[in-house]
Amino acid sequence: MQERPSILIVDDDKEIARSLSMVLESEGYQTAVANTIKEAIEKSYESFYNMAILDIKLPDGEGTSLLKKLREISPKTLKIMITGYPILKNAVDSLNDGAVAYLIKPVDLQKLTMTIKNKIEEQKANETTTEDTIADFIQARSKKLLGKKTSFQ
Repeated sequence: MQERPSILIVDDDKEIARSLSMVLESEGYQTAVANTIKEAIEKSYESFYNMAILDIKLPDGEGTSLLKKLREISPKTLKIMITGYPILKNAVDSLNDGAVAYLIKPVDLQKLTMTIKNKIEEQKANETTTEDTIADFIQARSKKLLGKKTSFQ
């Protein structure tokens, strides 16, 4: 059985975080919730998440700084920024720092779930392509090495 993709939801509004978690779990994802940057970092060291949904305004700092930290901790985790305070600089900084999307609260749940689905499918396709490329390389290299060995005998 294939493991369900996991999503870390980081929002200081516990009701929003809980609602997002419920919606995403009903869509087939595993979720974890963090309400602070510190908690999000701890959870990211403990588990791999396919995606993180980050609020920009958090009680212990800016979500944009968390975005950068998560890029160091878990570069393969996809990140979506959400905010109730849309500022062009935050949007540009977020996208430049690796966010795959920047959404404004109240979040359109259909747009969010579609974005998550598409980005996780891309992530899986990239992983499969990488694994296939590595397997092809190993197979070609093995044949080449075996061929050289045979030619010396």
